[in-house]
Amino acid sequence: MKTIRIGTGAGYAGDRIEPAIELVEKGKIDYIIFECLAERTIAIAQEQKLKNPEKGYNDLLEYRMRNILPLCNKNNTKIITNMGAANPKAAIEIIKKIAEEEGLKDIKIAAVLGDDVLKNIDKYMEYEVLETGEKLKKLEGEIVSANAYLGIDGILEALENNADVIITGRVADPSLFLAPLVYEFNWDIEDYKSIGKGTIIGHLLECGGQVTGGYYADPGHKDVKELWKLGFPIAEVNENGDAFITKVDGSGGEVSLNTCKEQLLYEIHNPSEYLTPDVTADFTNVKLKDVGKNKVLVTGGNGTERPDKFKVSIGYKDCFIGTGEISYGGSGAIERAKLAAEIVKKRLELQNIHTDEIRYDLIGLNSLYGDTINICSEELNEVRLRISARTNDKDIATKVVNEVEALYTNGPAGGGGAEKSIKEIVSVASIFISRNDVNIRVIYEEV
Repeated sequence: MKTIRIGTGAGYAGDRIEPAIELVEKGKIDYIIFECLAERTIAIAQEQKLKNPEKGYNDLLEYRMRNILPLCNKNNTKIITNMGAANPKAAIEIIKKIAEEEGLKDIKIAAVLGDDVLKNIDKYMEYEVLETGEKLKKLEGEIVSANAYLGIDGILEALENNADVIITGRVADPSLFLAPLVYEFNWDIEDYKSIGKGTIIGHLLECGGQVTGGYYADPGHKDVKELWKLGFPIAEVNENGDAFITKVDGSGGEVSLNTCKEQLLYEIHNPSEYLTPDVTADFTNVKLKDVGKNKVLVTGGNGTERPDKFKVSIGYKDCFIGTGEISYGGSGAIERAKLAAEIVKKRLELQNIHTDEIRYDLIGLNSLYGDTINICSEELNEVRLRISARTNDKDIATKVVNEVEALYTNGPAGGGGAEKSIKEIVSVASIFISRNDVNIRVIYEEV
């Protein structure tokens, strides 16, 4: 039975490069997948592209490709990634340039386009926003991006045209892994059982080091060895859709029944109807079995017809968040930090400064859970005060953080390490649009 080995080269935008290099050098993989787009990442990339039409791809694209492209060329490993973000066209130009500078030959690079539907945004204003139930036109803030979650279609076309490197924009995470399976095994796109099983495999791989013990680790409860050299996962997939999840021998971390269980359940809304652009996947009869050291067999899984709509992630300029921080140490640190917070509150009242939301957190004491959980039984001898304000007015955010900095010399005693920042926040809303509104096309460069 034919088998394909797929490895995860990144599980988020800023992930490490060493595990990816290890996979290509030692993992004997046919494909390496770099999954680098979160919900807000592409909206931020669109903002970069608006400022500079030659930007908008992942910031680490060039760094990763200089490290990985020569190795993949040497080992006949194909690359699939959504590092194109808001600008896949510019991304393939960068990769072509790197290939030429490295003296590589016979490389075909593809960019999958069509996820950007911002030009149609006016026709969607009456559509319902998933998060609020209100119409899109009621959304406050300038819309800067609208990207549909594409499936395997464009990637499949690129593979059928013998592309060695495939760069996409917004594509559903498991689709990046599913596409090479459909291509290699010649699965019918209406064979929903196989597509469902492939989607489940993609879901297990998409977050990289999470399934090899990274996010699983909890000292004293779930100990994982050598996390400093965490290896990334490999799926050895059979033509019938069964797979072994493993990692490179000698790498850190672990692949076990428990790490796979945790990742299988990660971000699953309805395990019997997990909606993707390619299939409505059914996780309910998936079986996991330990079959050896760092090797788990995945069987089962199913699927039904794919949805007739694409989910669209809309990025919009939501607000400014101003954050000021200052530390207090020694005896009475907590009381001085509380006094500092009270000073800032009174100062804002005195100046009639109003914000949409403001938080006063003592980091190490209540910054995560407020007063809901507080297990500290002894007085801390150091604490960091963080004050964060949300507002639509940048000047107000500036005034808030300046008041935190002013604590340096205006009391209470012993404040140090003050920092302040103001960030413009791009938030995300979601709608569904017809598949007919999306025109997927693939362009190519060759070296």
